[in-house]
Amino acid sequence: MSKVVNIGATEERLDTASRWVARMDRGLTDVEQAELQDWIAADPKNAERLMSLTRRWDRMASLSRLAELFPEPREPRVRQRFGKRWVGVAVTATLIVTVAAAWLSRQGIDAPVTTPEMVELHDTYETEIGEQVTESLADGSILAVNTNSLVRVEFSPHARVLRLERGEIHVEVAHDADRPFSVIAGDRIVQAIGTAFSVEITDDQQIELVVTDGKVVVGVSSLDDSPAVAPPRLVQSSTNTVQAGEELVLGAPEETVKPVSAEDIEVKLSWREGRLIFRGEPLEAALAEVERYTTVEFVFQDDDIKAREVIGRFRADDVESLLLALRLNFDIAYEHIDDGRVLLSSL
Repeated sequence: MSKVVNIGATEERLDTASRWVARMDRGLTDVEQAELQDWIAADPKNAERLMSLTRRWDRMASLSRLAELFPEPREPRVRQRFGKRWVGVAVTATLIVTVAAAWLSRQGIDAPVTTPEMVELHDTYETEIGEQVTESLADGSILAVNTNSLVRVEFSPHARVLRLERGEIHVEVAHDADRPFSVIAGDRIVQAIGTAFSVEITDDQQIELVVTDGKVVVGVSSLDDSPAVAPPRLVQSSTNTVQAGEELVLGAPEETVKPVSAEDIEVKLSWREGRLIFRGEPLEAALAEVERYTTVEFVFQDDDIKAREVIGRFRADDVESLLLALRLNFDIAYEHIDDGRVLLSSL
């Protein structure tokens, strides 16, 4: 079998692709758009080289232009459970590459380098106070982001990594044995292949892990790891394996895996529906949780009401209904002392 490579053809393809990237940066005419489509359809390696150059030089304008060339885009699934608006920055490269691959497929052209799993993806999802958002990631995993949270998504052909910088997330991980799914929070890493779990960075910088399906391994991460090279490594391998129905608080004096009931899991994850469930928590603790989802500050005039137990289900964004329930059911009076504070006292 001949192993001779046509250098001239390769260089010509590179030159042509470079010219198309430059043209797309300044905008294509209708004639040029038709010519580009013909050039892409002529050889699958043409599309491969064009995509490679566009991604390498981060030509987002060119990527956007490519999206216009390939019809029937497949939008990522977004379900906004609760909140005023979604604050997020999402890189469009994966969507556009997927669209291009779909178009090439309809033309009968093989495009092995244009699958979403084989490009690097860097997304940032950030929510404000009172927002919860659920997003379908490129690999099919489902990411739910709680109030006042920030998470960075880094996917590559070798790894799937989420870096939680603040707040709380819940992930339903799509199974992929070749690419472990890792969540890094601080210097800790939670790693799985296909499972579901939530991770929260608390106010005191502890990391609360609750596994709702499957199992995960927990250890110390290497902060220098890059998903473009390999999955993050458990530098100090931990014996902590957390399974469904268990929780672990990392950074606590004793890091012990403990069972958690289905009812407790429902309470912990009720935020995904924009609700808060209280089952006898002290009023002070319950209102501290409400403050995570609103800009309201609760001020206690009478200290003795702080320990009163609160039971019920409340919308996280409906402070007025909560205050009315406190008055009617728990004999607690309230007064708005300014736009952001509510004074509580005993009736």
